[in-house]
Formats: sequence, structure tokens, C-alpha cells
Amino acid sequence: MIPHCIRKYALIPLLSFMLLGLPQAVWAAEADATTEVSDLKALQEVLYYLDTYNIEGVQRQELLDNAIRGMVYTLDDPYSDYFTEEELQSFEDGVNQEFVGIGVTLRYAEDKLVVTDVLKNSPAAEAGVLPGDIIIDVDGLPVTSSEDILRIQGAEHTEVKITVDRAGQPLVYSITRAHFSLPSVTGKIVPYSKVGYIAISSFSDTADEEFAEELARQRKEGIGALVLDLRDNLGGYVESATNIAKLFMDDQVLMYTATQSGELQPVVIEDGQPIGMPVVILTNELTASASEILTGALRDNDIATVVGEQTYGKARIQNIFTLSNGSSLKLTVQAYFTPNREDFNYVGLKPDIEIEHNAVAQLVTGLYEAGVRRIDLSGSPASLSINGAAFPGYVDVLKDGDKVYAPSRLLAALVKGQPAWTTSNQKLTITDQVGKQAGFAAATQAVKLVESESYLELHEFVKKYPHIRWSYDQGVLNLSNR
Repeated sequence: MIPHCIRKYALIPLLSFMLLGLPQAVWAAEADATTEVSDLKALQEVLYYLDTYNIEGVQRQELLDNAIRGMVYTLDDPYSDYFTEEELQSFEDGVNQEFVGIGVTLRYAEDKLVVTDVLKNSPAAEAGVLPGDIIIDVDGLPVTSSEDILRIQGAEHTEVKITVDRAGQPLVYSITRAHFSLPSVTGKIVPYSKVGYIAISSFSDTADEEFAEELARQRKEGIGALVLDLRDNLGGYVESATNIAKLFMDDQVLMYTATQSGELQPVVIEDGQPIGMPVVILTNELTASASEILTGALRDNDIATVVGEQTYGKARIQNIFTLSNGSSLKLTVQAYFTPNREDFNYVGLKPDIEIEHNAVAQLVTGLYEAGVRRIDLSGSPASLSINGAAFPGYVDVLKDGDKVYAPSRLLAALVKGQPAWTTSNQKLTITDQVGKQAGFAAATQAVKLVESESYLELHEFVKKYPHIRWSYDQGVLNLSNR
């Protein structure tokens, strides 16, 4: 999926200028006009011959659409595009979190298709589907791979019949697919702390209003720090990101922009207000575009600490130009740079604290950085809760006889350490904040390496970190730092 970062307005595609000046300027303008007419005439001729003589049955509108797409794709710009009216509507629906389906999120793991969440007021919720249900059959055919997710998708007002396994009991649901909306902003206060958590999934046309409401609610309840989750946020409208930035800072540079001239122009936040509390931003490789604008601004202005993975690397802004036939052109019109003038296009923004390939470890580290001290974590392949509150994520566990293995990155995060794997001696080492190290060797079965991911045996882990408590029952791992 290509990230999107667009100005929330359309521009008139053709501007007329009265040229006054030297004869040479007039001649040059006339020459340009003559060339343009000649170019358009050639295109018209090609269209005439194709329309009149071709025997392939191609429709005129299809010829025109593909001609325009050919011009756009010649730019070698992955972010510029041509949309028919229907394609533009689909694009805008995606930005604004408008979807058609049954309203569940799914994960295929350990040969099972698990429902990880059921959206409020969705067809699946109304039918009675619950998080943790395992979908075993779709329209009479068994589920055998992640590709079966496609069979659950479909057009609005059509029906799909799914069979789920709930604690060993098969249940059948006939669900009519429908249109539904996802909130762009979700949030909660982390129990047993004064730390707020807000996730922005898209910078939709209402994301700024949703964020302002959630932040105000959490402020009223007395938060003293904030974790801002921008993972998997591919971007959206620049205006929404700008309005959200106003809730963090004032009289500071949001970004620099540059047009064809290459001259950098500062975009300064005005009429904003400092947030007045520690802020931690969570990022990953799908934090892109408008998400990177906000991340770079808060990082470079010393407002936030960034935790997670290097971001996507899209430092370009598009405008939507409405064309006379009802179609639209999405065209890259500006490059942008962070307040420190960093050009991160195709590179991404590097986090202050790098935690790779484990979303739960990123979250735990972010909560610690924001001031959370107590962590009671419960996780399964389909769910995650911290201190009794549900969060996006999951925890995979390996069992080998009486040995139980959990992801090393998660366990390292829980003890505020960083893991490092050494191939030469097949050993994993965790180094904590004061430099103390603990080693785990594959030879003693204290660590396993599965598809380049390392897992630590929990009995061996707590020998080195006895303040950690754990239990594992019926697929649910419980971890506590108390």
C-alpha cells in the first residue's frame, strides 16, 4: 500500500495569464502555444485513428484514461496517480476509514484464522462474533490459509456464512456485509498510572477533531504524560496533522517545504499551545507521510521521544486536481523536510530508542519512557492487555514439553534491556540500562531461534530476573514486573 499525504483541497488545473512585456516574450509565448496546439493535434489524431479503425473493441474512455495514466506514470513518482470518479471515492474512503465488510480484524497464526477484534456496531458485532473466535469455515469451505480472508471480504449487501470455534463449540453465523466506519483516534488512560495513550490510525478529515476531544478528556482525568501511537498510520490530510500539532506546540516550525524552485519555506505553527507534559511517539515501518510530518516536528522541537522502528520515508505532498471530465489527478507538488531540515525521503526517520520487529516490546518500552512503572501483561496469539486494559497486539508463545518460550524482545523490554544475538556462539545477551548483562545459550535450550526470531525459555529467564512473575495457561501468557 502506498502512503498518502495530501492537501485537503483541489486546485483549478488551468490558469490564464496576460503577458505584457518585450516582443521576445510575446514571441516565446506564441511559440509555446503553437507547440502545445501541435502536441494536442497529434493526440487527437491518434485518438481518431484508434477510435475509427482499431478492431480490438477498446472504448474511447478507456483509451483516454490509459493515455492520462501513461503520462502520470512516466513521472516515475509512486505517489502521483490518476483517478476516475469511482477510484477517487475509494481513495478518500480509505483515508477517512470508510470500509465495506463484516467489521472484524483477523490474524492467521499457527494454522488458525483468529478474530482479534470486532468493531463496535459492525455486522459481525450484531451477529454475535467475539474476539478470540477461530474461523474454521467460510461458505462451506474449510479455512486452510491466510488467503481465506479474501473469501470473507465482498460487496455491500451480500452475505457470507462463517463457522467459528469458540472454546471447542462450533457456531455458525450468516452475516450481511455492510458499510462501516472506523474511528481515526482511539485512546485510554493506562491503569495504575497517569499516562495517557492515544492511537491515530489515519489523518482523516475528522482526525484532528477526534484527537482534540480525546486529549481533552484525558487531561480532565489528570494525565501527566502521553504515548502517541502512530504505528501503521500511512498518512492522510496535511491539515489534520497540522491541527493536531497545534495541540503540542506554538511558534515553532512544523516542517519546511520546497516546490519546483527547491527553495525551502518554513511552515510555522501559530495559535497553538505547548502540551506541557512528556510525550512518547511509537513508530514502525508503516508510519508514513503525514505521520512523519508530526513525528519529525515533535522530535526536532524536543517535544517527544520516538520509540520503535525507522519510519517509511515519504517526504512528499500531493494535491488533488479536479479535471473537466469528473476524474482527478493526484500530483506531487511539494517536498518537505523536518524542522532540522532533514530530507528523509526513501530513508525514514530513525527513532531515539530502536525496538525492532515486536509491537508489544515497542509499547512496553514506550510506556516505561512515559513513566509507567507497573506492568501486568496478558497476551495470546489474538489479544493483548496491559494492567487490565486492552491494547492492539498479540503475544506468540512456543511450547516444548514443560519448557515455555516467549519473544526475547518482549522479555528484554520488560526488564528495560536490549537483546543481541551472537551467531558464532549461538547465544543471546540482554544488556540493561546500567550495562549489566545476562546471557542465554542455545546449547542449554535457554533460547530458541525460529525464522530469525529469538525466544527465551521463561524458567531460565526468571533465574536471571527473579522480580519478573509469569504464568501460562490455555494459550495465555501472563507477565508482571512486580
